[in-house]
Amino acid sequence: MVTIPRVVIAAPASGHGKTTVATGLLAAFAARGLGVAPFKVGPDYIDPGYHALAAGRPGRNLDPVLVGEELIGPLFAHGSAGLDLAIVEGVMGLYDGRTGAGDTGSTAHVAALLDAPVILVVDAAAQGRSVAALVHGFRSFGGVRLAGVILNRVGSDRHESILREACEEVGTPVLGAMRRADAVAAPSRHLGLVPAAERRSEATASVAALASLVTAAIDLEAVLAVARTAPPLTATPWTPEAAEPVPGRPVVAIAGGPAFTFAYAETAELLAGAGAEVVTVDPLRDEALPAGTRALVVGGGFPEVYAAELSANEPLRLAVASLAATGMPITAECAGLLWLCRSLDGAPMCGVLNADAAMTPSLTLGYRDAVALTDSPLFPAGSRITGHEFHRTTVHPRSGLLLEPAGGAAWAWRDADPEGFATPGLHASYLHLHWAAAPAIARRVVARAAADSLTAAPLTL
Repeated sequence: MVTIPRVVIAAPASGHGKTTVATGLLAAFAARGLGVAPFKVGPDYIDPGYHALAAGRPGRNLDPVLVGEELIGPLFAHGSAGLDLAIVEGVMGLYDGRTGAGDTGSTAHVAALLDAPVILVVDAAAQGRSVAALVHGFRSFGGVRLAGVILNRVGSDRHESILREACEEVGTPVLGAMRRADAVAAPSRHLGLVPAAERRSEATASVAALASLVTAAIDLEAVLAVARTAPPLTATPWTPEAAEPVPGRPVVAIAGGPAFTFAYAETAELLAGAGAEVVTVDPLRDEALPAGTRALVVGGGFPEVYAAELSANEPLRLAVASLAATGMPITAECAGLLWLCRSLDGAPMCGVLNADAAMTPSLTLGYRDAVALTDSPLFPAGSRITGHEFHRTTVHPRSGLLLEPAGGAAWAWRDADPEGFATPGLHASYLHLHWAAAPAIARRVVARAAADSLTAAPLTL
């Protein structure tokens, strides 16, 4: 049974200020000494980075499309265990879910699964009394409990008064009113906000400014009172511990640092729970893999922004190629896929894949119901899982898919050509996965690392 107070921060659409409000609330409550658990609905990696700075603990994702709705309560219970308050930032508009699937995967879907009250953030810059119609519509459509409104980008005291009176007409309390605050704006680029890890000092200052802004503009006691209306939730906390951890504690390196910021917290937890010693390698800084590395996991991020620096780190590129040549497991998603190619926008990369990568003007985005085509460290052929694709790059294979001959495509999904690269020791694809959906893959990676560590020749780096 989960009794933690909780609230979902939603909006009518993207761009209304959910991240500003959610991050500010996390920082403000943390500054008051509360243990705050941060969550984000959907497959977003960037917002949880700001949440983590604000709350002082990992930001986590709740995505029923990727993990199934039956895991939302357990993952929430795991991430909020022992804390005082949970704040869940929504995705897009309140009822926007997976295309063609109603509100599945939406903020409203997750709020219902958590039995959590919702606070609606409304960009009121160009609205007056009509805000009442918008709020009334969102409160009456669907089944969420809309407990209040936070007004954003309010222009003046008179404007705020008009908005408050309108919301009172439809019986929805206004919990705060925020003015424009350019000092806390975060820079963005082709895939959204710039990750906090790439601008640590500036991001820390922005989060501190958000805490001050929210404390001054929002009734924190009223927000806390709303969160306390959430009833007990029947859920057993999810655990990353494998039933039978692999013996030997093989070293599994996870790429991190500014170039590779896209990772779910549960990935490292699952690897550790499967018996691995998990260490981090920063491809922008470290010239060697961690001592004893027997597997490498590379997530997403922005390698195209750091192509020159990644290319200049030739010792690490050669170390990764050497690891791949031993057949020890390497798994790579999206940015990791690009790093393993021969080149990225003409800059030499690791050369594990016989392919070249380049930026494109178009965005590829969406959930994918995928089937594995080739045995790999993650899955046996025929396995099915739902992932998420999100990139502005393309990969062009040269003759043959891999430098290693015994390989094939990683995935197939409807209305698309086979995608990615796979061998018994390698899995590289654009598809982002949430490993909690299939925790056996962590044990599969660790078991292969442990087995290979018994027979593989020492690495020559």
